[in-house]
Amino acid sequence: KERNFKRGILERCDTLQGWSRRHTRTSNMVRFTASAIAAALFAAASASSAVAFANNGAAFTRKSSGLSMSAVEATKTFSFTKSEEIFAEAQTLMPGGVSSPVRAFKSVGGSPVVFDRVKGAYSWDVDGNQYIDYVGTWGPAIIGHADDAVLDAVKATMDKGTSFGAPCLLENELAKMVIAAVPSVEMVRFTNSGTEACMGMVRLCRAATDREKIIKFEGCYHGHADSFLVQAGSGVATLGLPDSPGVPKSATQATLCATYNDLASVEAILEANKDEIAAIILEPVVGNSGFIKPSQEFLEGCRSLATKHGALLVFDEVMTGFRVSYGGAQEYFGVSPDITTMGKVIGGGLPVGAYGGPKKIMELVAPAGAMYQAGTLSGNPLAMTAGIETMKRLRDTPDAYAELERKGQKLVDGIVALGKKHGHAVTGGCAGGMFGWFFNEGPVANFSDAAKSDTDKFGRWHRMMLERGVYLAPSTYEAGFMSLVHTDEDIDKTLAIADEVMAML
Repeated sequence: KERNFKRGILERCDTLQGWSRRHTRTSNMVRFTASAIAAALFAAASASSAVAFANNGAAFTRKSSGLSMSAVEATKTFSFTKSEEIFAEAQTLMPGGVSSPVRAFKSVGGSPVVFDRVKGAYSWDVDGNQYIDYVGTWGPAIIGHADDAVLDAVKATMDKGTSFGAPCLLENELAKMVIAAVPSVEMVRFTNSGTEACMGMVRLCRAATDREKIIKFEGCYHGHADSFLVQAGSGVATLGLPDSPGVPKSATQATLCATYNDLASVEAILEANKDEIAAIILEPVVGNSGFIKPSQEFLEGCRSLATKHGALLVFDEVMTGFRVSYGGAQEYFGVSPDITTMGKVIGGGLPVGAYGGPKKIMELVAPAGAMYQAGTLSGNPLAMTAGIETMKRLRDTPDAYAELERKGQKLVDGIVALGKKHGHAVTGGCAGGMFGWFFNEGPVANFSDAAKSDTDKFGRWHRMMLERGVYLAPSTYEAGFMSLVHTDEDIDKTLAIADEVMAML
């Protein structure tokens, strides 16, 4: 009865504060009153209680002597007045108010928060709210936001100029680091984004094999180039129909979709298109359908099938590269592709992309070969500098990836345990510094499984976590990212907030 009473108080407080945000003239007064009433009633109901839950063998306990204060802190929610004003203006200036669609929070509801600054494991919005940040600018901030060594190096390079449009020594240095780290790469070409890297990669695969068709997987994202924007599933996948207005059917008819973690679906396409498949292209850990880990047998099977049918195997490691291990997913799983695409971490937070592979294939790229690809800002000195400093830190930090995975697993195990405690179906996983979960019984092995998740519940969960200072990816179909500077205290605080929120879902 006591637990249900406290849960009811929290639900009503959350409802009242939600109303206050929609009525900005009275929001401050109402928010204060709601929090004060909730804190008083919650503290009174909790005078003699102790709450504990277990997470991966560790106990998190809040005892009666401190519960009333923690309740006041836990039920305090943020105001987003300035963010809402700025975003309202942005919607009149940019499509949807953003420069990339997921930032608009369409999948979770509500307006996005507008960032002011970032540092370490934290971000601050224009209203002065501080968040524990598990998005990390969508992956690059693996050593923490605005690292001092990275900033100092970028400032020193900036004094020499922001762009050369000519060869520079920094390109050589970063290229050597990438080649030394990634098992399958002997030569690399830098681009400005992951999308550019994937555009160059697919052209290279077709040039190297003299074949046109490619296999991609339902739910895997390889940038917004026309040939990759194919909606997966049933007849649509077979017909290769485009998934975006403006993409001609002719651009996607050579793109065939298979089911992730299902070798039979890959083999069926290869057999039906003998000697026509240029490449099998996949995310070696899916991050764009939520976090989905491959089976070892699936990756090894893709390697064998590609070799058997004369196709190239491509790992799109824009997300996983230097994120799940220093040598990427191919080092993590011990499976080597023919071509690798990269981005995010290798730019240390500045725009960058790259693709690489064996010399005999990479020397087909202009000007060494006839396959054309170019970029005005490719190899930008600021991006090269940030990448070099980030990779140095990763290379020189003992057990960096073991620690990233330990923290990620602790967070995921805690969330799954809390879901079970409060009666919610939750499943999740982790690899290196990359993690995720679904409101789903699980297991989730592919996009079809992920699509069975409770997206409405995820939206409510996301908003309530955000209001209490935890910044998560604003879509059930996005992965999360751990950094070297996230602490166990950050994770414990996140789990304490999640405990409260799970009780209200």
